[in-house]
Amino acid sequence: QVQLVESGGGLVQAGGSLRLSCAASGRAFGGYGMGWFRQAPGKERELVAAINWSGAITKYTDSVKGRFTISKDNGKNTMYLQMNSLQPEDTAVYYCGSTLGFDVEVEVTQYRYWGQGTQVTVSS
Repeated sequence: QVQLVESGGGLVQAGGSLRLSCAASGRAFGGYGMGWFRQAPGKERELVAAINWSGAITKYTDSVKGRFTISKDNGKNTMYLQMNSLQPEDTAVYYCGSTLGFDVEVEVTQYRYWGQGTQVTVSS
């Protein structure tokens, strides 16, 4: 059974930074594409950033390009999301997910495993 555990969320002022981590266990971490999604109250879960198995290919939703950076350390079985210049509209529960393949995937339906989520709140 694959387990994903997010950490690093919290309350930050606009313009601040946070670094989210997603620790994985239960299978070979390095062989799969992964991603960060977020869900605000009353809204659907949306892609923030995705990464392929090696970390060489990444994709971002337009609103976070230039501010957020996704990365993964296969040796530590951990994926990261560095979030800079945070804005109130970034407030949401952030989830990490893992696919069954090695490509970078942007559709939520391509993700098989999910963490429990971590709250990010950005105050104005």
